[in-house]
Amino acid sequence: QVQLVESGGGLVQPGGSLRLSCAASGRTLSSYGMGWFRQAPGKEREFVAGITRSGGTSYYSDSVKGRFTISRDNAKNTVYLQLNSLKPEDTAVYYCAARISPFANTLSQQYDYWGQGTQVTVSS
Repeated sequence: QVQLVESGGGLVQPGGSLRLSCAASGRTLSSYGMGWFRQAPGKEREFVAGITRSGGTSYYSDSVKGRFTISRDNAKNTVYLQLNSLKPEDTAVYYCAARISPFANTLSQQYDYWGQGTQVTVSS
């Protein structure tokens, strides 16, 4: 069992940046493919980015490609999501998730463990 805790969310102006962190405890994160998802009020949870267990391959939704970057530091048991050029439509609760697989996946039901989420609000 792995426990995930997100941090780094907050209020930022359009065009600004944030760095989200997802710290794991209980088991080493290097065993899992990892993903970031987000959920805005009244909307379904959607895939944002994923990264393989090794960190060698990453995946992005079209809406964030070129603006967000996922990375991981297995030695620190932490996964990151760098959010740049933020837009109001990026406002959501952001969740990290772990999957018992070498690979990430775009489907939320493919993940086994979830964090509690961190709020990102983009507003002037």
